[in-house]
Amino acid sequence: QVQLVDSGGGLVQAGGSLRLSCAASGRTFSSYNMGWFRQAPGKEREFVAVINWSGGRTNYADSVKGRFTISRDNAKTTAYLQMNNLKPEDTAVYYCAANRNFGGLGYTVGDYPFWGQGTEVTVSS
Repeated sequence: QVQLVDSGGGLVQAGGSLRLSCAASGRTFSSYNMGWFRQAPGKEREFVAVINWSGGRTNYADSVKGRFTISRDNAKTTAYLQMNNLKPEDTAVYYCAANRNFGGLGYTVGDYPFWGQGTEVTVSS
């Protein structure tokens, strides 16, 4: 089991940057793939980015490629989402999630059994 705590959200102007953090409890953090999802008002939760257990593989939603970077520090048991050139359409509650799917990374909500509580990101135009 792993417990996740999201932080780092806030209000930012379009074109600005934020870095989200996901602090994990437990000694087995390095065995989990970590994902970021977001949910805008009235919309379903959607995949944003994923990083595998070692940090050697990443993947991104097309909407954030080139602007967002996912990373992790296994020594600090923390995952990050660096968000640059933010747009109003990035406004959402962002959630980190974890899975131990060694056969793949995970791109859907159902792939992740463990979730953070969410952190709100608002991008003004």
